[in-house]
Amino acid sequence: MMRANYKMQRIFVADNLSPGTAFSASPTQSHYLSHVLRLGEGAELLAFNGRDGEWLVRITTRTKKAVHLAALEQTREQSETPDLVYCFAPLKQGRLDYLVQKAVEMGAGVLQPVATQHTQVAKVGIDRIRSNVIEAAEQCGILAVPEIRETVRLDRLLADWEPDRCLIFCDEDAETNNPIAKLQAIPARKLGLLVGPEGGFSDDERRMLRALPFVAAIPLGPRILRADTAAVAALAVVQATIGDW
Repeated sequence: MMRANYKMQRIFVADNLSPGTAFSASPTQSHYLSHVLRLGEGAELLAFNGRDGEWLVRITTRTKKAVHLAALEQTREQSETPDLVYCFAPLKQGRLDYLVQKAVEMGAGVLQPVATQHTQVAKVGIDRIRSNVIEAAEQCGILAVPEIRETVRLDRLLADWEPDRCLIFCDEDAETNNPIAKLQAIPARKLGLLVGPEGGFSDDERRMLRALPFVAAIPLGPRILRADTAAVAALAVVQATIGDW
């Protein structure tokens, strides 16, 4: 696959993309393209929808409130969605935004919020998560937009889990500080990753997780990490050791 073009503006669109397809940018995109970037008729940019690959598009007309575009040619074919299920306890707003954006950048294919005993955020804004997903995809050249699922309780997540998909969870009580050997011992290549809340997993949750045959516990080093830092660190070590890096 061709590498992403980071010099051109990229936008995510809901429309189907094919040669000659005409569509309009959203009101927010239209404002940005017209009044921030000051792109006029004839200007070219890139568009993707998570289904049809990436396309070179041209602004055909521009009014005070709308920017209309037409697809010219495909620049990159659609990539497959990464097969990594990323499960996380929701955090407070700013940290959650950061966590979601980094998860998209680092190859999560599914974003699954999980309610645990120590989760401090009762309600997750799915629309806000989706906005962060799209923003990260636009900025980082990503074509396969991750699936966003509704929040589930930890016990329900585990009850419905695919038994042939290894669920890796970050356990601060692991007997070693080095996650590499633990990860290299995992035979499965269908992976999930579970990162807990700011207060960590409860003793009951830890026992429940460790009792399941499809669960593998890993440490994240000798230091106590904030939940959003732990999320990025865990993704990095998993992708580098047994993922797609």
